[in-house]
Amino acid sequence: MIKFVPLEVVLPLRSKMLRDGADIAACIFPTDNAEGLFHLAYYVSETEIATVATFYPQRLEGESGLGYQLRGMATDAPFFGKGYGAALIKYAVDYIKTAKAKYIWCNARTSAVDFYKKQGFKVVSEEFEIAGVGPHYIMILNLI
Repeated sequence: MIKFVPLEVVLPLRSKMLRDGADIAACIFPTDNAEGLFHLAYYVSETEIATVATFYPQRLEGESGLGYQLRGMATDAPFFGKGYGAALIKYAVDYIKTAKAKYIWCNARTSAVDFYKKQGFKVVSEEFEIAGVGPHYIMILNLI
């Protein structure tokens, strides 16, 4: 079941999967208080979460119209390849379309590019490095 959740629900998985177990406080993004932001979690049971992600209105440079940025998507290792991440993105797409957004974009880790391609995202940048995190590409999913 996919639910809208508060920040404190997504932080443990962000820490574990994206920041090598860093202190929870170090896993809070400056944009986590952006207007229009929402966090999603895919629950595989009452208490166990497979996947989390954060979305907020943010235009991608060079694009026109309303866009949403996807940040902090993380799937716990036991749930890799089971479709939970894809289901969460589909849920977010359906929700974001109601806001009349034209696209969703993200800074995708190089290791996740194939996953995002399977969801319909396209690479729109050269590879670049995010300090302390690793190599990334900007990817976009057009909604209209």
